[in-house]
Amino acid sequence: MQIFRTLLLVVIFALVACEKPSSTASPESEAQSRQLRPAQPELAAIYERSCRSCHTIAASGAPLTGDKLAWAPRMDKGMDVLVDNVINGFGGMPPFGLCMDCSAQQFEALIQFMADGKSS
Repeated sequence: MQIFRTLLLVVIFALVACEKPSSTASPESEAQSRQLRPAQPELAAIYERSCRSCHTIAASGAPLTGDKLAWAPRMDKGMDVLVDNVINGFGGMPPFGLCMDCSAQQFEALIQFMADGKSS
């Protein structure tokens, strides 16, 4: 029964992770976001399983990976605020962005990657 509850929670979090579409997203920027991956294998694996499903689909309302215009006002808030938003959930994003085993440093690296579309 506990496994069923856990799976149900994961499905619910995935479904509520969507909100209104981003105003800066175009079909071209959406297609481009789908081509981007972090260079570091560990971050790429996390991105694939936890971030990509929302940050490459304009209809999710999440800022698209590599869409600097959409990310700029978020980045202006500062990395501490953004990491806190990921950990606690914000808008349509569930707590921890569905990565319960990620560290704050990994969240920071993923945010930076998604904001500029480049891996450091």
